[in-house]
Amino acid sequence: MFAIIGIVVVLGSLVAGYTMHGGQLLVLWQISEFIIIGGAAIGAFIVANPMTIIQATIKKTLGTLKGSPASKKNYLELLQMMYELFMFSKREGVIAIEPHIEKPKESSILSKYPSFLANHHAVDFFCDTMKIILSGGLPVYDLEELMDIDLDTQHHQEAKPAEALNTMSDAFPGLGIVAAVLGVVITMGKIDQPPAIIGQSVGAALVGTFIGILLCYGVVGPLVKNMENITHDEHQYMMCIKASLLSFVKGAPPLVAVEFGRRAISLYFRPTYEETEQAVKK
Repeated sequence: MFAIIGIVVVLGSLVAGYTMHGGQLLVLWQISEFIIIGGAAIGAFIVANPMTIIQATIKKTLGTLKGSPASKKNYLELLQMMYELFMFSKREGVIAIEPHIEKPKESSILSKYPSFLANHHAVDFFCDTMKIILSGGLPVYDLEELMDIDLDTQHHQEAKPAEALNTMSDAFPGLGIVAAVLGVVITMGKIDQPPAIIGQSVGAALVGTFIGILLCYGVVGPLVKNMENITHDEHQYMMCIKASLLSFVKGAPPLVAVEFGRRAISLYFRPTYEETEQAVKK
């Protein structure tokens, strides 16, 4: 939501400042320039990336417009879920967890925490790791290495859409210059026309440079940065799960295991110890 507000502010400021100087908005409406820049950028994007990255980039971009899913409420739900599952394991035995992690959506425990179930990467990571724990025989340091491999793979994959979109963002100024050069070429064919006609043609050509720079630094570039921040938030969510699971495997009490996870949460979203204690003991 804030991404949309930011884009509106950028465009609104440009339009307000331009019209205050007596500029005519219709002069900026050069369909041919939009087609040249937008079409070339999309075409280059398709050439540079496989279909999986293209689909992921579209999905991530739409997700960026919705905002980051990270919040104190979601983290509290995660800590509550892990605490309840760890307590259940302590009372009933570790093997009693198996039905809950085999079918998490049907679990009487996990189904109470919709924000966790909505994050399918987190669900897969948590449940797959718990299955390894239940199988037994894997030392703690090997389990940590296994989780790190999974997290590194996920983080690398989740970073791909931002990298792809950033490449497109960096290309916009150059494509704007290409559009401007084509406009100048057209202008040269009108060199025998009156100055007013030539000026109008030059102005239309310069709109291409304006569009390219605006898209790079005012729209797509900031979207890429927002996407990177969301990816980082998603990685922190996984790190919270990892810290709690490792502590649980080492034999820490449920509240202590959850505290390890709480300490891995970013300070922007980290609940206090008292908030966590009250939440998990409800």
